[in-house]
Amino acid sequence: MSNLRQRCRYEQVADLAGVHRTSVYRNWPDRDELVSEAMLQFGQDAAPIQDTGDIRRDLVSIVVAQAASLGTPTGRALRKMLQQAPDSPAIQRVQAAYANERRAALQQRLDRAVGQGQLPAVDAEFLALLLSGPVHFHVLWTDRPLTRAYAERIVDVVLTGIRAAAR
Repeated sequence: MSNLRQRCRYEQVADLAGVHRTSVYRNWPDRDELVSEAMLQFGQDAAPIQDTGDIRRDLVSIVVAQAASLGTPTGRALRKMLQQAPDSPAIQRVQAAYANERRAALQQRLDRAVGQGQLPAVDAEFLALLLSGPVHFHVLWTDRPLTRAYAERIVDVVLTGIRAAAR
């Protein structure tokens, strides 16, 4: 945790937020909780799950938004913090809470698509892993932005596989 303590300074957070350092200390006396709350808020804002009535379009939008958020300075900073503090109970809690919240929201969207005949029954966690793997790889290993056309290819391959596996 010492790496996280060295890299996440209350003074820097206060400067970025435009508040006095004591405001940050008062609201987040524990640095892990500060980082955890920042992660949770970033994750909630990064890739909203929409329902346009077209599951393919909605999944493409999720993939595009996820790639964009991972490539931002905040996304890169949060990834670095996660790598530096993998054993932090507070960070593990917020990761689990965020994953559960996203999984439930995605499952609701998938269930509606199943009800509309757009998809066979599919587990949200499984689908999310299939979609996010290529996104993470692309963001981490290339210096190119992930285009909408590339996101469409990812989604089309995953949906084709899911539909074929259900037969």
